[in-house]
Amino acid sequence: MDLQPAYILHARAYRETSLLLDAFTRDHGRVGLIARGVRGARGQVTRAALQPLQPLLLSWRGQGELWTLTSTEAAGAALALRGDALLSGFYLNELLLRLLPRHDPHAAMFWRYAECVNALAAGEPAGWELRRFERDLLDALGYGLELSVDAEDGTPLQAEERYRFDPESGPGRVRNERASSGSISGTALIALRDDVAPGATELRELRRLMRGVLLHHLGGRELRSWQVLADLAQRGARPPVARAGAGATDAKRDGVLPDAAAPEDTDP
Repeated sequence: MDLQPAYILHARAYRETSLLLDAFTRDHGRVGLIARGVRGARGQVTRAALQPLQPLLLSWRGQGELWTLTSTEAAGAALALRGDALLSGFYLNELLLRLLPRHDPHAAMFWRYAECVNALAAGEPAGWELRRFERDLLDALGYGLELSVDAEDGTPLQAEERYRFDPESGPGRVRNERASSGSISGTALIALRDDVAPGATELRELRRLMRGVLLHHLGGRELRSWQVLADLAQRGARPPVARAGAGATDAKRDGVLPDAAAPEDTDP
């Protein structure tokens, strides 16, 4: 395969001089690659190009589950993601690693991922960009959210009502105000459906909603990114910066964030 549009999702050391890569490609979905010799002195240029969250053109050869990388080219200007944008980008990568099976093409989601990374790099609000991506990813995988009608009686969603959301069946109207804890407003659900940025309160509700839905489809296993964000918030630490030209493992040693649940006001 020659010059396939791709992004690196994850990289880890392999033997003395190589890297094992997980890449998200336009036409082949998520693929596994061996980048031979890139950790040695002669491979520094290629290693520097193999960054997460950067648009690339990758070529490879081989058969089976793991292919050999043969060339790497930049597919556009390098993106510099900082702070929340960088953490959000790593979160996107972990979502794809956990939810996308290998060799399952999703060309539309590839371009949706590229759009989201570019929006984060441009300084767009991370919370809303992530909720939109989560919604679209679930839809592409066949887990699309019901955001039009009450799952219990089929009536259209109403902005002034509150709903409990079941990941399998969708929203059901809360009929007793005392039982509204953990519910979500119709306003928030309609905003997500119509792709219209909501207010801060509704955005917090959507974060809780999507966290629960994703956890359901992840079989109850939390994302590692959530715990990292929680740990950073607890310590008051500043998020890292991804530098254009840094190696694939420099921004975060293996290309994804370490292990589990972010506080209410932290994205993802």
